[in-house]
Amino acid sequence: MADKRKTKKRKEEFGEPPESEKATSEEYSVAKWLKANVPTKKTKFLNHHVEYFTGTKAVDALLTSKWATGKNPIFTTRLEVTDYLHKMLLHKLFHRAKKVPVSEQELKGKSKKKELEKSSKSGDEKDGEKSQASACEGKDNKEVKEKEKKKRKIRLEMHMEQMFLDTLDAYVWIYDPKPWYYWLCGILVVFGTITVCMFPLWPATVRKGVYYLSIAAAGFLVMIIALTVVRVVVFCLVWLLSLSRHHLWLLPNLTEDVGFFASFWPLYKYEYRGPGSEADKASKNKKKRKKDKLSDDEQEKAPLLEKQEEVAEQAEGQEEATVQAKSEQEPPTPPADKQSESESENSQRSSTDRDFEIVEPADLEPDRDEHA
Repeated sequence: MADKRKTKKRKEEFGEPPESEKATSEEYSVAKWLKANVPTKKTKFLNHHVEYFTGTKAVDALLTSKWATGKNPIFTTRLEVTDYLHKMLLHKLFHRAKKVPVSEQELKGKSKKKELEKSSKSGDEKDGEKSQASACEGKDNKEVKEKEKKKRKIRLEMHMEQMFLDTLDAYVWIYDPKPWYYWLCGILVVFGTITVCMFPLWPATVRKGVYYLSIAAAGFLVMIIALTVVRVVVFCLVWLLSLSRHHLWLLPNLTEDVGFFASFWPLYKYEYRGPGSEADKASKNKKKRKKDKLSDDEQEKAPLLEKQEEVAEQAEGQEEATVQAKSEQEPPTPPADKQSESESENSQRSSTDRDFEIVEPADLEPDRDEHA
């Protein structure tokens, strides 16, 4: 009795469930059938990839199973099915999760990141192509938003009330049965390690055979290493002697990620990359494309230069107009004769600063006659 009490205390201390809380073989078979027949979805739960199902679909599936329609049914109504699934939940075959809808801010943050990536990729395109791409992106964003409205994105969180309900709540699978071939592979590994450890006890003929096989495997590895060195040396010699025009690879798939037999076929691969070859044409095409891009950029810059010239011409015209306006406001400069006359007029001023009238001699003669 004392030993039993001690074992119970240890189980309580280390969190081991008692025998009453362990799932029965029948519950394991029901869980296996549910996992195979009830549709599940994959998502992330606490940074783990998990599978979950909905409660109503599980109840509907079990009502059509052999445990509800057989000779000795375990459950016949939906309430009995929910009670049975609640027991399975308590026995840690699955647990209840809470569906939390993803907020629009998180979705907007993701969409902004995608738009920034798209804009960085389309930065080298023309303005017209950018406008078309932006219009297409706007349409795509609208379609995505409409789809998101129809299908709301959710994430799973642990539910505080662990119980099974006949609703659309999510239930994450804890029960993960391992397939039969996992057990078979494990048994073979165990027997293999035991047989290798018992190598001194093998018969002499078997040990000789293993020895020769190991020598053959080592020789095969050395041969492959030698082939890799030889093919590199041959390629370098041909490349140097032909001034990088001829490329010759022996066993080109030897170091590629292919099958065993495919790595030894074809035997060689030859390429000519001199003038007139496809590689030369491709490089020329690339250069032409670069030139075309540069010419397109110059054509795009040409209207800007024309606009700048027009602005400069307008500025020059405005300066000429302002100069003409100033010249009209200033009095005109008289000719040389008029300047001399004006100077004589100024010289004929008296000390009283009065001007004398200039009279022609014909106008003075009659006066002299009258005086005579």
